Amino acid sequence: MDHDGYTIAEAVARCGLPESTLRYWERIGLVRPVARDESSSHRRYSREDVATLETLANLRAVGLGIEDMRTYLTGARRGDDAAGEQRALFEAHARRLTDELNALELRRRYLDLKVQYWSAREVGDLDKAADVADELGPIIRRINPKDTA
Repeated sequence: MDHDGYTIAEAVARCGLPESTLRYWERIGLVRPVARDESSSHRRYSREDVATLETLANLRAVGLGIEDMRTYLTGARRGDDAAGEQRALFEAHARRLTDELNALELRRRYLDLKVQYWSAREVGDLDKAADVADELGPIIRRINPKDTA
């Protein structure tokens, strides 16, 4: 880095995000407007800007959405006064991920049973297919509760 800050290419290399994401986040106000070189008007990212982008890249990598990232940055500026809010933000996201994992596990279980069902049908074991079909009903009702009406 030279004394004038990081170029967009250097910032991209540091945070691992595409240029389009950096520009988008600036446009929507997730990150503050980036200083411009006076002669070329190219973006010049400060160390603080790049540190923020690295943090946002980490938050994005674990699945936080734009508004949660915005909330995080607001809390981060408040420091320890926002510790409880920051904890709650991550707890809520961890719960969402747990719910997603549970939903995926249920879908995987359904698919495993469908494989067993069709494997049994393939070899003519209709009793086994019927047993597996009995297991499928409750699972599909958990996956798609609207079908229970």
